[in-house]
Parts: sequence; C-alpha cells; structure tokens
Amino acid sequence: MHLIHRGILKKNYKENTLSSFKFSFEKGYGIETDIHATKDLEFVCFHDFTLNRIFKIKRSIKNLDYQNLKNISRNKKTKIPLLKDLLKLSKNKYNLFIEIKPLFSKKLLRKLIKETNKFKKCVFISFNEKNIYNLLEIKKKINVGLSFTPRANIKTIIKKSKNKNVNCLILDKFFINNKVIRKINKKKYFYTIKNKKEFLKYSENNNLIFENL
Repeated sequence: MHLIHRGILKKNYKENTLSSFKFSFEKGYGIETDIHATKDLEFVCFHDFTLNRIFKIKRSIKNLDYQNLKNISRNKKTKIPLLKDLLKLSKNKYNLFIEIKPLFSKKLLRKLIKETNKFKKCVFISFNEKNIYNLLEIKKKINVGLSFTPRANIKTIIKKSKNKNVNCLILDKFFINNKVIRKINKKKYFYTIKNKKEFLKYSENNNLIFENL
C-alpha cells in the first residue's frame, strides 16, 4: 500500500490542504497527514508546530484558536483544514495515516478517538511513542504505528516492534534495504520517497509514503 506524504502527489499541490487531499483520493491513494491541536482543542492538519515556515508568522498552533488560524490561513490563501474536514472528504474509503506531532494529553487523545471513531481506515502514528502507548491504554483495539527517524537504533526498533498491539512501523527509507529490519514480522512503511525515480525503484516490494510522483 502506498500513501501520499501530506497530500503532495504533484509539486503544484500545497501540503496538508483539502485540494491536495482530494486530488490524492481521486488518483486512488490514501494519505499521510500531520495533526496538532489548537488552543480551543480543534484538530488541524498541519505539519509544523508554528506558522513560520508556511506563513512567515511566528505563532504557535497551540496558542491560537481555530478561528484565528482560519483567518490567517485564508488571508494567505492556504486554508488549514480541520481533521473533521479530511475525514468527511475521505468518505471512509481511503486509508488515512494520522501523525500526531506534539505530545497529546489523554483528554485530547480521547477526543481524537471519539472524533475518528466511525472512520475505520485511520491509523495513528507518532515519533513520540507515548502518544501511541496512551492511545492503546485508552482503547486496545485501535490501529497504531510507531515512527522512527533514520538515527534510530536497530535494536530499539526490533524491541519496540515486538509489542503485539502495534500494527505497523514507519521507517525512514534509510532502512529500506536493511536485512535485519526486513526480517521484522510487522508491516512496514518507508518515508519519504521524494520523486518518481525513487518511487519506481522501491514501489514493487515496499509500502511507501511518497510525494511528487
């Protein structure tokens, strides 16, 4: 299974926007997206902790109500969508890998579970493993994956992969040909495949999170 990284199937589509997500779905792909929680506890699809890279504004997502964020992004002509909007757009037909960027409180995780409860193709992933373990503590039967950076220790990856409640591993493409990693009996997704050349090279025998096809 292949997923579009932040919905960027083509270079002219902006990351984590409804238009990008819609285009990815129209081409038959699921997506990987990132979420943060606003000050008024709304989940938004956005990669960074601040608005600086995308909007050149030094404000943090967590310190803004969604209406403020909506106004800013509308003025910049790049609307930041709610997770609710993405879920509705997916029509429960496409795989959604939802990466939790910050460490969420259990209260927020419960809200996230409730909000996504009717959407069976959601997989929750995070580089912050506490998010995943807390999700499992709240709800044992939930689809989750542990994410690892290219600097991750292979022994650590193997150890954490043995958790029977973890459904998959999200690994940098650095590990794609590692013989030890490939022997792990757990579904693996490799990120981020940056272009068509890489996609054609790796797509046949791997699950990829890719962009710019």
